[in-house]
Amino acid sequence: MAGHSKWSTIKRKKGALDQKRGKLFSMISKEITVSSRLGGKEIDSNPRLRQAIKKAKSLNMPNSNIDKAIKKGVGELENVVIEEVSYEGYGPFGVAIIVEAITDNKNRTVADVRHALSKFGGSLGQAGSVSWNFERTGIILIDKKQITEDKIFEFSIENDCIEFFDDGDYYRLHFNSNELYNKIETFEKQNIKVDSSFLDYIPKDDIELSEDENLKVEKLLEFLEDLEDVQNVFSNQTLGRT
Repeated sequence: MAGHSKWSTIKRKKGALDQKRGKLFSMISKEITVSSRLGGKEIDSNPRLRQAIKKAKSLNMPNSNIDKAIKKGVGELENVVIEEVSYEGYGPFGVAIIVEAITDNKNRTVADVRHALSKFGGSLGQAGSVSWNFERTGIILIDKKQITEDKIFEFSIENDCIEFFDDGDYYRLHFNSNELYNKIETFEKQNIKVDSSFLDYIPKDDIELSEDENLKVEKLLEFLEDLEDVQNVFSNQTLGRT
């Protein structure tokens, strides 16, 4: 896939895990809180929460942190309203950018995002200003060691997989974004372990940049990802011109 996607974001975060552990803990805690607020605290009936807790445990997040995040989501702790928000805008060279955040203060978050975009020569846009150029997709990664390609490919067809890819050590399956967590449950019922899953914005049209231009955009994306409330950042640039 061309362009800056959640998959490239994950790889970058894994490479800087030690330096960003505090930020990752905060991100996952917020995801657990929102997941439990929307779907309840019962893991068996809330696949989104189940996946969030799985990510938390893979990073060795203490159980006390997980429990606190769940209690906050279902209103058993302080009366804090945490919301999912998204922002759209442009970076330098006309690159389209979507920012997803989870926040207890939307005014703070939008100010931080606006400042970041302006700092790097971009600007905040209105809702819908760039999202029309992205396809919202649910992505599931399956470790190749547990199942053959023929079996997982057959299973993907039976379960309305949109696209199927060989990604090195993993099979990458794309589904309708609204069906992601239902598909995860289907996999688990068939004893197929989901290594990781996420919602992605895949660009329909990319903007080709030179190496220097791409470096400037990447600095903006990393700056945005480091903001307190930001969960995910997506863009449509690709390295193409010399």
